[in-house]
Parts: sequence; structure tokens; C-alpha cells
Amino acid sequence: MTPEVEPVQPVERIIAADLVKRGLLAAPVIVGVCALIDGRNGALSAAFALVIVLANFLASAAVLAWAAQSPTLLMAAALTSFLVRMIVVGLAVWAVHGEAWVSLKLLAITILVTHLGLLAWETRYVSASLAYPGLKPRRGDI
Repeated sequence: MTPEVEPVQPVERIIAADLVKRGLLAAPVIVGVCALIDGRNGALSAAFALVIVLANFLASAAVLAWAAQSPTLLMAAALTSFLVRMIVVGLAVWAVHGEAWVSLKLLAITILVTHLGLLAWETRYVSASLAYPGLKPRRGDI
């Protein structure tokens, strides 16, 4: 009788889910600051930017998890999906840029700052060890 092995979730999805969790934790602060700067329009622009950023992280994880079966496929998928995702981000901004509720400066700044900020925040929690791929184990997890 062989012991049952738990299915392992792809590392990419684990990290993306953690990024989304941190993004949702930061969302009230980000939306609040933008609301203080430009009222309702600032808050709506920040919320829209957060949706774009978090969806981008999840899409990236899905593509990379799918392509992880082959190093060549992984590289091609990473480069192609990055280009496609940046076009989609640009199209999302372009689609709403003329709307009355959009503060274009806050939208652009929020997209840039949350992308970079969440990635920088996440680096503290990502493990570079083959023993613990994905996130570093927390105390008591080992």
C-alpha cells in the first residue's frame, strides 16, 4: 500500500494568490489615499487600477503554471504573455480614459506603484530554496 501524496499547487499560483492577498490588504489604504487626493473619482480610479494589477498577477501565474512543463515553452510563454498583458493593461486604461469618473494621473500612478510595491513586498516572503519552493515557511510550519 503506497501512501497518498497530496497534490502540490503550482508555485506560480501560490505566489500570485499571496500577492493578491497582500493587494487586498493594501487596497483600503490605497483607495483611501486616492480618495483624499481626488474624492470619489480618485477612489474609483484606484479601485479600477487595483483590479487591473491583481488580474494581471493572476493571469501571469496561470500562464506560467501552464507553461512550466517545458523550459522553452516557459520562456516563450513568459515573454509573449508579458507583451499581451501589458497591451491589455494599456487597452483597459485607454477604454476608460475619457470617462468622467477617471482621474488618469491617479490611475496611472496607482497601477505603477501597486505593481512595483506589491512585487517588492512579496520578495520578503518568496523562498529561493528548492526545499521550500514558493513561499518561505512560517515558524511552526516546518
